[in-house]
Amino acid sequence: MSGTWTNTTADLSAAIKELRGGAPAVMQSFSALAQAALKADALDTKTKELIALAIAVATRCDGCVAFHAEAAVKQGATRQEVLETMGMAVYMGAGPSVMYAAQALEAYDEFRDVKARNG
Repeated sequence: MSGTWTNTTADLSAAIKELRGGAPAVMQSFSALAQAALKADALDTKTKELIALAIAVATRCDGCVAFHAEAAVKQGATRQEVLETMGMAVYMGAGPSVMYAAQALEAYDEFRDVKARNG
């Protein structure tokens, strides 16, 4: 999927916007849940995004991989941190997680490169 992760988030963002319009109460509640879950406390937000990325891999959610790889970059995660996180995802999710871990690393690299180009 090289070069398509940014397109994935853009395409899904448009679809999610439609969903927000059609089910505003549910989506507002989901956003509140996300904000509460990501709020730094005993774990910082970067760590929580890495956990979310591992769960995205283990549950095989392409859109989740894209959004959480992008968020990991925004939170300052290093490639090594993503690699170690993918090791845990593979450990927990076995063979299918290997495929998604490779995609998650690819997505992280793409978003990191976009961020580096755009400052």
